Amino acid sequence: MSEQPAPADTAARQLLEPAAADAVRAYAARTRANADRFATVLEDIASNGLPAVEACAPWEELREAHLTRLAAQRPAVA
Repeated sequence: MSEQPAPADTAARQLLEPAAADAVRAYAARTRANADRFATVLEDIASNGLPAVEACAPWEELREAHLTRLAAQRPAVA
């Protein structure tokens, strides 16, 4: 993907409200930050190899923690 914005063809585009545009920019910034963190981890693995098994968390624990976070974000259903 390019860092350059798409050419502006304002006749064919629907402009966003300022709050919506800010939300989209914030989402883009979070997505970019997550991609940068992921790239950093991959570069570390490429440079230093995989971490020792003893230093890693089992995937089942990671899955359960992630599911707990997702459940906390979702409002309770009656």
